[in-house]
Amino acid sequence: MYEAVHARPDGDATVSRLARTAADLGYDGVVVRNHSDAKADYDPETVAESTGVDVVDGIEIRADDPQQASGAVGNYRGKRTVVAVDGGTNALNRFAVEQERVDVLAHPMAGDGDVNHVLANAARENGVRIEFDLSRVLRATGGRRVQALQALRKLREIVDHCDAPFVVSADARSHLQLRAPRELQAVGEVIGFEPEAIEAGLREWGKIAERTREIRSETFIEPGVERGRYEEDS
Repeated sequence: MYEAVHARPDGDATVSRLARTAADLGYDGVVVRNHSDAKADYDPETVAESTGVDVVDGIEIRADDPQQASGAVGNYRGKRTVVAVDGGTNALNRFAVEQERVDVLAHPMAGDGDVNHVLANAARENGVRIEFDLSRVLRATGGRRVQALQALRKLREIVDHCDAPFVVSADARSHLQLRAPRELQAVGEVIGFEPEAIEAGLREWGKIAERTREIRSETFIEPGVERGRYEEDS
């Protein structure tokens, strides 16, 4: 299982510290999902060797509108193993699920964002995973926590009905915010997930990384081979 994290300067802990804690909690890997304006300074291979977990170079694209997001996706798709788009508005949510080059629609229910059956079907057709961000349930209180639970329950029903792909994350910004899989499964049960579904959502991060690495490997092993869903990469 993998967790997707924000490291310094996007968060409060280094990649190495996050990876060590993730290893202690039983994770096989971490995806460093820093925003494009707060890149982390780390060597994935060095951290992996010292912690025993796979370290995946990711990016979470923050944009004001779909046009800006499109330019950023084009820039980072060939440079990062996992490419996520920060949602939270209907326009950005729609943009993300309609792009085969995008791996994850992050935080779809944040801000004014929403997901309906049309968007979930598009995500399924294009292989874009919709994120279940459990951070507000884990870290908010009172009315904000209740609202977060309601939004996630709605999202689960839509994703389940449309059989859309998804990932799960606690969206940790420090090693202290990382949670063991069993803790995330307990939150998932409140939303309506079976424990196996939360586990599948955590494993999906690793599957994205594996698939992207496979595509890259194919291009080097056999020049001219069709690149599949990332064939437009530079």
